[in-house]
Amino acid sequence: MVILLTGATKGIGAATAELLRTQGHQLVAVSRRPADTPGQLNVQGDVSHEEDVKRVVDQTVQHYGRLDAVIANAGVGSFAELEQFTSEEFDRIFATNVRGTFLLARYAVPVFKQQRSGHFIGIASDVSKRTFAHGTAYGASKYAQDALLGSLRKEVRPYGVKVSVIYPGMVDTHFNGAPTGDLTHHLAPTDVARAVQYVLDQPPGVVVDELMLHPLTQEW
Repeated sequence: MVILLTGATKGIGAATAELLRTQGHQLVAVSRRPADTPGQLNVQGDVSHEEDVKRVVDQTVQHYGRLDAVIANAGVGSFAELEQFTSEEFDRIFATNVRGTFLLARYAVPVFKQQRSGHFIGIASDVSKRTFAHGTAYGASKYAQDALLGSLRKEVRPYGVKVSVIYPGMVDTHFNGAPTGDLTHHLAPTDVARAVQYVLDQPPGVVVDELMLHPLTQEW
């Protein structure tokens, strides 16, 4: 399977890339920073830039002759009271989390439709379904991403194309500069990677529309 993965160099993306490589998939790993990971096609690009996204999808199809799945994992966030956000920071979050997902779908879906197959997987968050103090910008972006993918799912199903959304709870990564090492109250990045694998491994006639996962100790 030829899989395009964004945000591939750390956290959930790095764990997912490693797992997919061990499963024998052809992986196109996209990140804003240059990467030189063996066993995959490493491509530098920013999902909020349309020319980058178009180039990455085109390069994948030219290199492998097809595109079987896209995993929209790149994401950013920051957390503060609403009046403390600048409009620039608000726009930065939406540019990656919402515009980036839109652009990936914009250029991958025509390939999927032509093939009459394909799978678009969005790595969202459990805050796509809830709200919390200091989460105004990030939460709003994740609600918007979820709505975008929910509508897309209905559009592409007649073409045999799948759309899945994974909603992790708190994950032990360096997201937004947070320290790591707490697996008592956080998921491990490999937990999310295994969820991606589960979604991808379903038979052709089965789609996992939504999959939410939490650490057992997290209140919901």
